[in-house]
Amino acid sequence: MSQTFPSILGFDPADIPTDLWIGGRWIKGRGGDPIAVTDPSTGQEISRVQNASVEDALDAVTAAQDALPGWSATPPRKRSEILRRCYELMTERAAMLASLISLENGKSLGDAKGEVAYAAEFFRWFAEEAVRLNGELYNAPSGANRILVGHKPMGVSVLVTPWNFPAAMATRKIAPALAAGCTCVLKPATETPLTAYALAEIYAEAGVPDGVVNVLTTGRSGTAVSAMLHDPRVRKLSFTGSTEVGRVLLREASDCVVSCSMELGGNAPFLVFEDADLDAAIDGAMVAKMRNGGEACTAANRFLVHSDIADAFAEGLAKRMDALKIDVGYDATTGCGPLINRDAMDRIGGLVEDAVARGAHCLAGGKPLDRPGFYFPPTVLANVPDGAEITSAEIFGPVAAISTFRTEEEAIARANSTEYGLISYVYTRDLARGLRVSEAMDSGMVGLNRGVVSDPAAPFGGSKQSGLGREGSHHGILEFCEVQYIAAEW
Repeated sequence: MSQTFPSILGFDPADIPTDLWIGGRWIKGRGGDPIAVTDPSTGQEISRVQNASVEDALDAVTAAQDALPGWSATPPRKRSEILRRCYELMTERAAMLASLISLENGKSLGDAKGEVAYAAEFFRWFAEEAVRLNGELYNAPSGANRILVGHKPMGVSVLVTPWNFPAAMATRKIAPALAAGCTCVLKPATETPLTAYALAEIYAEAGVPDGVVNVLTTGRSGTAVSAMLHDPRVRKLSFTGSTEVGRVLLREASDCVVSCSMELGGNAPFLVFEDADLDAAIDGAMVAKMRNGGEACTAANRFLVHSDIADAFAEGLAKRMDALKIDVGYDATTGCGPLINRDAMDRIGGLVEDAVARGAHCLAGGKPLDRPGFYFPPTVLANVPDGAEITSAEIFGPVAAISTFRTEEEAIARANSTEYGLISYVYTRDLARGLRVSEAMDSGMVGLNRGVVSDPAAPFGGSKQSGLGREGSHHGILEFCEVQYIAAEW
């Protein structure tokens, strides 16, 4: 590990726990050799985390099951106060957490700071939701009885999170699970596990009882998760990741009829109509495309721009992308950090090469940088033909692929011509058109003249192959609840 890390980051990465967190104790894994964690900015190893076996995963389920009766019986106000304390501790340690995220993920420090604030906010939001999980009471239409409807915690929950938002993807699941009275086992991505372990210390300090939250890393993700899903004590799976893996997990979960929430892939269209405020559209495009360097499920993937303004939009966006400073993520002046690993860099390079070979014009970037780490510069491709692979793939990187349209009907049809339906973006000064087109988008979320939509108070999720269920808002806590109906008369 580079000895320059502590002075740059303000903390020593060696102080971050690397053992499994099960039942309120740090333990060694039984899955074999530890897993190396790499700094994408340099390609250097940061540390190694424990490798959980299937037995370790089932031990975590046991710990969660043992803690479930006590936690589910804890008064909502008490659960709320603990969640609020998690929010406060995350906020107090925001600088350290942001540097840690940037170190293991590669995202710019500015992006990482935004993620910590967003991640912490889930604890504040669900601290408030924990005491507002109300039921219903009404008369049966026949008059024969009263109908009482209440919510019960679903039970032990397995939470599987990706590497691109290592704090936010965890808290977006843990906070509602705990607010509902569930216990959980978190399996973070092996690319970015250190943030999950640092947060585990915060949960314990905030008063989360032993076994309520368990965290484990494993090099046998498929086997370990499958074993947990086939354990009858597990009643909930919440997964964020690719559609391909989501399909596999849905099949696994079906064997024991485990309830599933899925936030899967996206192929977000970004529509810019001829009457749009061009500067506002470019501002929005920079946010929608470059949050986390484009490594986000909500990242704008296909820029569909009216042909009358396409050249001006492409030139303006290329100028903004070219101006971003490319450097190590944890440098405070960095505008765009590295990609997560070499495979990601090579894959994106292939998508760009294919588009250019098919006739796209590269206005900025276009080739990986020849330096240590995994850097692909912000790239703008104009006149991308429909047959290019980049129009149907989830790019997951800093590449804006621009195509044109002539009519509103064409824009809607092209935007919806994908199996994904997570988010769409629409830019126009005509409010009626904006609402009309937004309603026509076959996606779970729409940004109307906005480049970012994520908010803990809003229901996050998609349609079609982009997932099942919603995270955030009041809908998020209901994902971890069973609805119980009691027929009574008096």
